[in-house]
Amino acid sequence: MNENDLRLIRAVIEIAGNARNNGNEPFGALLADEHGNILLESENTIITEKDCTGHAEANLMRQASRKYDREFLAKCTLYTSTEPCPMCAGAIFWGNVRRVVYGLSEEGLYGMMGEGDEEVLLLPCREILVRGKKPIEVIGPVLEEEAKKVHEGFWN
Repeated sequence: MNENDLRLIRAVIEIAGNARNNGNEPFGALLADEHGNILLESENTIITEKDCTGHAEANLMRQASRKYDREFLAKCTLYTSTEPCPMCAGAIFWGNVRRVVYGLSEEGLYGMMGEGDEEVLLLPCREILVRGKKPIEVIGPVLEEEAKKVHEGFWN
């Protein structure tokens, strides 16, 4: 963790707020190079695009893999407002990003959604990424209370 990590987590929380303002679920992601320069940003687009795979991280990895080669992506960090789901963790793995920093934990998010929500797949991203044959550093939750704010009132 460093000052860039905190700055960029706050940036993805803002992106998540933009996603919510744009009529989508409040999730955001960005890709930064090894120096902390923002390369790409992405919002959740599930509702407006009518695409169940339109998670911020999956959208970001589609853009990143079109624009950058695998060797370059291995030096990048993916920042996300909320812990990546299993689908997005797979996209991160296959895209070859080797560092992930997230704000709100899966557990924290699901706690806000309530017991009745069946759209819950309890599988932390660390458990998925540790099973690969390449090392992927996962840091989080980071600034979890700040990351929760964009979700307040959305899931009720």
